[in-house]
Order: sequence, then C-alpha cells, then structure tokens
Amino acid sequence: MEASVEQLVYVREDAYTVARMSSESGAAGFVASGRALAGAQPGETLRLEGGWEEHATYGKRFAVTACERVVPSTVHAIQLYLGSGLIRGIGSRLAQAIVGHFGESTLTVIDTAPERLVEVINIGPARQAQIVEAWKEQKAVAALMVVLQGFGVSPLLAAKIFQVYGQASAEILASDPYQLIGRVRGIAFATADRIALRSGVPERSPQRIKAAVVDRLEAAAARDGHCFLPLPALIARTAERLELEEELVSRMVDALLAERRVVVEETDDDLVVYSKEHHSRELKLAAELARLFGARSTLPLRAFSDDPGLHEDQLAAVTMALTSTVSVLTGGPGCGKSHTVKVIASTVRAMGGAVTLCAPTGKAAKRLSELTGLPATTVHRMLAVQPDPDKLFDQTPAQADLIVVDEASMLDLHLATRLCSAIPAGSHLLLVGDSDQLPSIGPGSVLSDLLRVETIPRMRLTHVFRQAEGSGIVQAAHQIRAGAVPYTPGGGGFWFEELDDPSAVAARVVHLATEAIPAKQGVRPDQVQVLCPMRKGDAGTAEIGRLIQERLNPARDGTPEHWSGASVYRVGDRVMPIRNNYDKGVFNGEMGTVVALDMDERVVEVRIDEGDVVPYRFDELDDLTHAYAISVHRSQGSEYPFVVAPLVVEAGGVMLRRRLLYTLVTRAKAWVVLVGQREALELAVHRLGLRRNTGLTRRLALMLTS
Repeated sequence: MEASVEQLVYVREDAYTVARMSSESGAAGFVASGRALAGAQPGETLRLEGGWEEHATYGKRFAVTACERVVPSTVHAIQLYLGSGLIRGIGSRLAQAIVGHFGESTLTVIDTAPERLVEVINIGPARQAQIVEAWKEQKAVAALMVVLQGFGVSPLLAAKIFQVYGQASAEILASDPYQLIGRVRGIAFATADRIALRSGVPERSPQRIKAAVVDRLEAAAARDGHCFLPLPALIARTAERLELEEELVSRMVDALLAERRVVVEETDDDLVVYSKEHHSRELKLAAELARLFGARSTLPLRAFSDDPGLHEDQLAAVTMALTSTVSVLTGGPGCGKSHTVKVIASTVRAMGGAVTLCAPTGKAAKRLSELTGLPATTVHRMLAVQPDPDKLFDQTPAQADLIVVDEASMLDLHLATRLCSAIPAGSHLLLVGDSDQLPSIGPGSVLSDLLRVETIPRMRLTHVFRQAEGSGIVQAAHQIRAGAVPYTPGGGGFWFEELDDPSAVAARVVHLATEAIPAKQGVRPDQVQVLCPMRKGDAGTAEIGRLIQERLNPARDGTPEHWSGASVYRVGDRVMPIRNNYDKGVFNGEMGTVVALDMDERVVEVRIDEGDVVPYRFDELDDLTHAYAISVHRSQGSEYPFVVAPLVVEAGGVMLRRRLLYTLVTRAKAWVVLVGQREALELAVHRLGLRRNTGLTRRLALMLTS
C-alpha cells in the first residue's frame, strides 16, 4: 500500500521505527512499525510491504518488511509533504499557498522550473533560492538513504553524512568510506568497513588495514583515554579484528609511519605507537609546563599572615601556590579545597596581583564562584577572550598573576595544552582537583600525570572538617575511596536501595526522579538528576532518559516535535551541548532547555542555563543530547541537589569502577540514591580502573631534570 507519514511515535537506536500513517486510498489512519521504516519523516509518502499483526500492548499495526519512498501524487499528500517542515523555508501556510497555486504539478515545478515559485505570494528571490537549496538537500539525503540500505547500514546516518560531505556524499561512499570514521558521528570502523567490503574493497587492501590501525588508536583514545598503544598490542588487536596475519598489519604500521600519520617511540617497557596529533600535543604540553615551571615568578610577593582558621595542610598549600609557578592541590570532599583557594586568591589580590579562577565547565565555574565568593569563568571562555586592540595594556584572563583551574581532573590533553600555551612565563598556575575522580572524557590523564612528577610541588588535603563529617555523601565517598562498600548512615544524604531486575531498576529510578523525591523534598523534577554508568541497556541513559521524557514531557496533539535519529525534541526538554561551539558561545557540559521549535525554518531554540537563547538547526542536533539522564562522565564538574543512579551488572558491568562510583556519589549536594544490585555496588567499589597510557609524566620529568 501507499501511505503518508503523519507522525513518528517511536524510534529506537537500532532504527526500529513506529509511525502513524494515513492511507493514500483515504482509509482510516493506522500504525506501522519495523526497521524498514528507518529514516521516515512526517509528510513523506511511502510504498509499504508487510502484513498486519496484533501487538500485545498496542493493538493492531502494520509490520513493515520493505519500504520505498515515492513522490506524493495527490494534492493532500503534496501539501502534507511540503507543510511537514521537511523542506526548510516552507511551513504549513506557505505549503497551502504553493499547492493552491500549482496543484498536482507542485513538485514538478519545484524540481524542473523552480523560478516559477515567485508566482506565489510571499515568495521572493531569497525565499525561492532557500527553498530550491533545501529541496536539493532533501532529495540528496533521500537518495543517500537508499544507498545506505543497499549496504545494510542504517539510513538514519544519511543526514549526518550529508551534513559533513554535502553533494559529494555518494562519491565518498563509493570511493573511500573509511574517510567517514571520526568525521561522522555514529560511524566507526565496523560501519565504514561494511560499506567498503560491499563496494568491492579487498579484505587485504592497504587502505583497509591502515584504516583499521588508525581506528584502533582513535578508539583507544575515545573509549579508554589512551594517548598511545604498545606496538605489539596494536598489531595483535588489528590482526584479530580483521582476521589477517600480524606480519601484514605490521607492514601497514610501517607504511603509516612513513606517511607520518603515526609516531613510534621507544619507552622503558616497549615500542609504543601514537597518532600524530596526540604525540605532538603531548610534546607541546610537556614543553609548556616546563616553560611555566622554570620561569621566574612575577607575583609581587609580600609577607603572608597566617589565617588562624586554616589547617596546617591548608597553610602549606597557600605557601606552595604563592611560591611555585606550577603546583597541584588535591583532596577529597569536605577537606577544604575551595576555602584554601579563596584564601590563596584573596592573598594574591591583597598583594596587588591579578587572579583568574576557572574550571572546565560552566557549572563547575559557577560552583567555584559560589564557594569562594570570587568571579570565575570556564577555561574555554577564558581562552576565547582576546585583548581589546584599543587598549594597549589590556590583558586576557590567561595573563593574570595567578590562574587557578578547579576540577582539573577534567583537563584532557587538548584543553590542557591550549591552557598552558596561553599563560605567560612568570604567572602562577595552580591546578585544583580530586585525583580519585574519573579522568577527563578526552585522552590523557593530566592531573594524575602531574602528581607523579616528583619535581612538581603538590599538596593533598586529608583532614575532613567538622561541618562535613555529618554528611552521608562525604562519609560514603571516603569509604568508596578506601575500597569499602558504603553503608547507609543515620545522618542521611546517602541511600542504597537493592533491586535485582534491571528493568525494575529503571522503573524505580524514573519514579524516584519524577515523583517520589520531588514530592517528599518539595523540589522540582529538574532539581533531581539521573546519572547512569552506562549509555545502553535497560538501565542506561538512552532508555531511562526516554522514560523520563515521556513522563515529564510527552507528545501532545497539536504540539510540534522533531525526531533526529532516535531522539525526539519538544519544547520544555532538558538538553546538554556535547560539543564546544565558539560561534554559538556554548560549551560541552552546559545545561539548557528547549524553548521553541521553528518547524518552518527547521530550528530548535535552546536557552542555556543562565545564558542566551541559542539556535540549533535540525542538521546540528548531533551537537545536543537530552539531559534527563546523563552519563557519570558528563556530570563531571557539576553538582546537583539530588542524584539518583541505577547500578546493574549489564554487559558485564564494564563501566563499574571505583572512580566512577566515587565521582557519581560526589555529584550530589543533599542526597544521592543508588538503586540496583548489591553485586553491582560491590563490583564498582572493588574494581580499579585501568591506568591510561600516557607519556606526559616521563616527558616532563626528563625536561625538568635535564
């Protein structure tokens, strides 16, 4: 049958799609479902093959086994197609006007004589050009979907590929699909390799093997934070994945080395392989830190009068920061790091020096400002500020006498290199963080690496102050850090609720976050944050986030919504940028709320918390994620009044590590509630994380002793 898509009801990450359809024959609407519907958009006309089935919960539906996009032929279908928001620049009213003027010839006119569009009222040359360009894009994406389906690849990737490569997308797929790895979100080696092999690329081709080697390096950086891999391990892993002999892979590593795409170094243990980018950044960071450490201080140092309220470790930390151009302050919750920073910053200001306080995320910067009573900014914004050319002696924040970076465990190799490169010699750099928390999302382990360099001054605060001793969160955090399973203390703040079934865990987490805690504590649901160790599975961010969205912000008749892949955006949704965008002024980890959907212009408007309203085009939504449930990694640097988290041993519980649990618990200010299996809690406490492969400690130690 032929039918038009009225509304998408559900899209799963594996492309399984449920849609409400209206039949071209004029029959009553019906529901269709199946992976073959992947990529379908409201307004499209589809030729469906399949059969009727009775779903146990949702009733009668058409199970689609094959789907083909067809050009809508009736006036109603054409108007629905154009007015659906599928073509940027055409909304429902304009679609009605266009179809009213051209009738059943509308799509032929747009396709073959688009200059005639100006015959329609409210369409001038600029709008006509916009419609024509959007029409070309839509046709290209639709054709790309067909190509991907032929390769056995999800058509949901078509729009993402087109966003990167435009009209050259089909050519790239045919000539070198390995280019897509790392450039198109959602395409890793396995997907690109499937396309390449079905396109006729030989299994033993140098192109394929070199792409697999580079992918192993990039995957190790993205998944595990490694800056390098041992050469034998890299060769063995690649050969095993491709089912080829190691000698052939070894030759391709040599070829990559000759092409300067990788760097091979000899360490004390073995030969190791870096990507060119990670090698150059690690060298640069070590050199910049050595430059800062070896410079003569420009701080106008005067006698420091002891603060009687400081512990002796805090006093030592103040002296360290005032006398060392590079130093590290670390310690767990309740040990007074923020107060120590406040004293250090106030002392420098009293001496006449300039101070910049910053943190990797906006929430961390805001919290630092609240705790110290001093202004703070994000590292990204600090680095983006340029001197005013009309004021000769104006300085950027990175040129202060003292730069304090809080939550320094979040500094990855790239951001740390940019930061240190921007600081002039003589300024003091103080890195403050909890080395027991998770390392950065990006590659590297900067804070931990510096703590292993004997020459760099460091101070670990261990004294827990009385006001923090009664906190169940602080008690639980220190128990986890010591390798002990946390108990539920009488003072409150920490609670573990035992449940074995992962799906029951998810339902309980959703109930606590949306109903129980808000009702009992008298708070809004958006003051309760769900943090998940995993992204996939019944208790992962994707599924729990979807359940919370449906509870708090469900679909409503007559209210616009837009599906992007397996995510649907509605006004009121809580979202989070996952990429820095300097043009928009938004940065990874900030929170925001969807305040408008412009279906005509295909734009989602997001109000960033305590910031501006930022537009995201529909083809930019890969830069956003829903924030109803987020990963523990994405919560770094933030604190929430209430935290609820599932703990289950799904997929072997690969993410359950002591640092992850410690970071999760310390994100809460008032209460943290863990729901799940005791086995998962014990596994997280006792399983230590893998140490990242980095060379910063070795490089910096050599530079400082040479």
